[in-house]
Amino acid sequence: MASSSPFSPLLVPVNCRPQPQEPVSFLPAALVHSPSAASLRSRSAVGVSNWTRSRLPAIAAVSSSSSTSERSGSPLHALIFDCDGVILESEHLHRQAYNDAFAHFNVRCPSSPSQQIYWDSDFYDELQNRIGGGKPKMRWYFGENGWPSSSISEEPPAGDEDRARLIDTLQDWKTERYKEIIKSGTVKPRPGVIRLMDDAKAAGIKLAVCSAATKSSVILCLENLLGVDRFKQLNCFLAGDDVKEKKPDPSIYKTAVKILGVLPENCLVVEDSVIGLQAASGAEMHCVVTFTSSTANQDFKDAIAIYPDLSNVRLEELELLLHNSLVAR
Repeated sequence: MASSSPFSPLLVPVNCRPQPQEPVSFLPAALVHSPSAASLRSRSAVGVSNWTRSRLPAIAAVSSSSSTSERSGSPLHALIFDCDGVILESEHLHRQAYNDAFAHFNVRCPSSPSQQIYWDSDFYDELQNRIGGGKPKMRWYFGENGWPSSSISEEPPAGDEDRARLIDTLQDWKTERYKEIIKSGTVKPRPGVIRLMDDAKAAGIKLAVCSAATKSSVILCLENLLGVDRFKQLNCFLAGDDVKEKKPDPSIYKTAVKILGVLPENCLVVEDSVIGLQAASGAEMHCVVTFTSSTANQDFKDAIAIYPDLSNVRLEELELLLHNSLVAR
């Protein structure tokens, strides 16, 4: 295994079994350093919400019935959502689609030639929280475990062109499988997402979605989970295909700012992982985190707020948080 690996060798199984996951609760970033599931569970959402409002300047307070013109002084000009992990809980769906692709093409690495590749939940959590994009994930994995044999190519690919063809074929099949899962009707948006989008739109705040995933799969997710009309009303939509570098590189958010015609400091990004948070911070944007069971133990100290989901988060609270962060600079 290559010494340059960002993972411990013990975290690179070829064939293993999934583990159960549980969500945890809310805590503002001002109180967080390196949150663990246990420490997050110990905080009351109501108490924290009161703490937040008591610390934020009253001058920025607005009522939920305010019109667009009444909100003209708001520092929040654009609200930007990641897709996977923010709009929907998707980690287990992507993992299922990858494992189905490995099984379909009988993909076997030299490190365990008797077994098809199987990514368990613990390993996939580690992988997807460190490496953005499906193709980079597979390229890293094959680089660590040896390039595999498969029904695509009986012998492991040796040249760059053959390796690229293998990864492209696997990723294309995985994407179609993921679409089938989304189309099944069993996947729902995370709590509070649609309401928050609708409130922002009604307040005249620009909306965007910036995802590192393949464009066709993101479009399918958004049309199925948000509805076609909401998707068409987005002021900006960018996917992994639209930028050269994946998150944590900030390119996707820097591109969004140009399209939206706003300043980075007037944007608020909603992310679910440290990779996304780093991308937003690298673009000089403020970020709130709505974590998932697979990202709950990550260090979100650079976020201005941390939530288990958006069910109890109101637009006014986000405006206040952003105002406070700008004043504190």
